[in-house]
Amino acid sequence: MSYRAGFVGIIGQPNAGKSSLMNVFVKEKVSIVTAKPQTTRRRIMGVLSRPEAQVVFVDSPGIVKASKGLNGFLAQEAKDVIEQSDMLLVVLSLDERSPEALSDVLNLVAESKKPKVFMIHKVDLSQFEHRISKIKDLVLEKFPGALVLNFSSEKPDAEKTEQVFQELISRLPESPEPLYDVELFTMQTTRELAAEMVREQCFQELHQEIPYSLAVQIGKYDESDARLHKIFAEILVAKHNHKAIVIGKAGSVLKKIGTEARKKMEDVLGVKVYLSLNVSVKEDWQENPRLMKELGYVVQE
Repeated sequence: MSYRAGFVGIIGQPNAGKSSLMNVFVKEKVSIVTAKPQTTRRRIMGVLSRPEAQVVFVDSPGIVKASKGLNGFLAQEAKDVIEQSDMLLVVLSLDERSPEALSDVLNLVAESKKPKVFMIHKVDLSQFEHRISKIKDLVLEKFPGALVLNFSSEKPDAEKTEQVFQELISRLPESPEPLYDVELFTMQTTRELAAEMVREQCFQELHQEIPYSLAVQIGKYDESDARLHKIFAEILVAKHNHKAIVIGKAGSVLKKIGTEARKKMEDVLGVKVYLSLNVSVKEDWQENPRLMKELGYVVQE
């Protein structure tokens, strides 16, 4: 079999488990994961290199319908991943209550002529086992003859994981060489990884709309001491009353966010980390094109 390499766009509804799936495939913590939907904001790439192929997974934001502000950015990111990938891994979650949400995903990918593999995800949730055949029928009704696989990121099976790899690899284009250095597992910089880990912990500790209306910016990343990385991060909130909630009584919430984020950074980066967190207010930043651009959420006109 000739060498193959290409981009696999992971597409699905919010909270379908796309980020968990990519972390399982790449065997590294590439994408942040929380129990809350719509955690992923921009496309994240994870690279799996093997002797016969290089698979570049592209984790996209969940499918949302919007044209402006941050949600407009998320919607455009998902569409761009579909357009720019060589093939699509369409993830349909077993715990999705709305058939309409699943249909929205299928309708979106139907417009693309790219090769597709469909995956019914979270099949470890035995209370929803009866939905497997219904979701499969939903897919085959729209895509006759399509390949539909079952998978669980919580309880990944080595044989099943290998089957998924082989199906993906067989649909990728032939390539004379890998697209990226085979030692890489992500395209994210250490600054980007650090910011995402702080944001992940904000999602874990905060509730209601607050985690969705905050952003994280790394002000300074000092790695002059190879044994201790010093990271200074700013948590930006959209409303003045959110600042006190993020900080918590006597700084308790912010301290927990910092402690847990620092531990994750040390695990991923393999060095000791000094993490300093500050909270500031940028009113309604997610509706401000200039601030969104500054934070990396660039919406194409």
